[in-house]
Amino acid sequence: MADSKLLVPELNEAEKMGAETMRFEELLRQASKELQQAQTSRPESTQIQPQPGFCIKTNSSEGKVFINICHSPSIPPPADVTEDELLQMLEEDQAGFRIPMSLGEPHAELDAKGQGCTAYDVAVNSDFYRRMQNSDFLRELVVTIAREGLEDKYSLQLNPEWRMLKNRPFLGSISQQNIRSQQRPRIQELGNLYTPDSPRPEEGPEKPHLNLWLEAPDLLLAEIDLPKLDGALGLSLEIGENRVVLGGPQQLYHLDACIPLRINSEESKAAFHRKRKQLMVAMPLLSVSS
Repeated sequence: MADSKLLVPELNEAEKMGAETMRFEELLRQASKELQQAQTSRPESTQIQPQPGFCIKTNSSEGKVFINICHSPSIPPPADVTEDELLQMLEEDQAGFRIPMSLGEPHAELDAKGQGCTAYDVAVNSDFYRRMQNSDFLRELVVTIAREGLEDKYSLQLNPEWRMLKNRPFLGSISQQNIRSQQRPRIQELGNLYTPDSPRPEEGPEKPHLNLWLEAPDLLLAEIDLPKLDGALGLSLEIGENRVVLGGPQQLYHLDACIPLRINSEESKAAFHRKRKQLMVAMPLLSVSS
């Protein structure tokens, strides 16, 4: 880890919005400009054809509802964690684990008795779907998240009780869906994830939201939200080759994040932006061969 004493003076000087901060904000503006150019040079969405998986039956105040759980390799997979790790995260009420899904539009269908009903297609990543097939826990989790997602998107109230149809992988027809094209490589939203050694929110300092993205192949930028602070006084920041540790004054904040890239800690710079109440960090990356 880099000595925090090397970085704390830079934090204090950066509060004056000197040359380092101006250079850093120029990097941010350049990154935003490149992102806008990338967005205009590629389509905002991609059309996919989900493959059938299994179908569940539930109901709402308007009648029977069927949800086709489908899959596509074009949908990003969730984080690769074990079921034990995931169960621990859920027990600790952490919001860090997300399952990317594509929620399709409702379509009117007829059930086995010829009665009208509504069906929805929900697609997940194909590799994750194959893993889910061997896990009742993951299957129930996906159905719960899909149901809640449909409720939020279409203002529904679905019955949490459901059953899976036997020998019928889908109801009706599965339509093509439009999903967002991937934008700039974003490392991870780390604000709600906890490392084993980090204190839980109810037991210690708050863990701030950390947003990371690659501004260039050899430069990683970070924004750390610190809404309770008016300046950098009392902040400590340590940057290692693949780790960022931040401590706040009066134990208001603590962040200990592992970064899946090799950071040049000696060349890293940090600046506190008073108006946004954010700590901005520029971290040059080491080459693979170095």
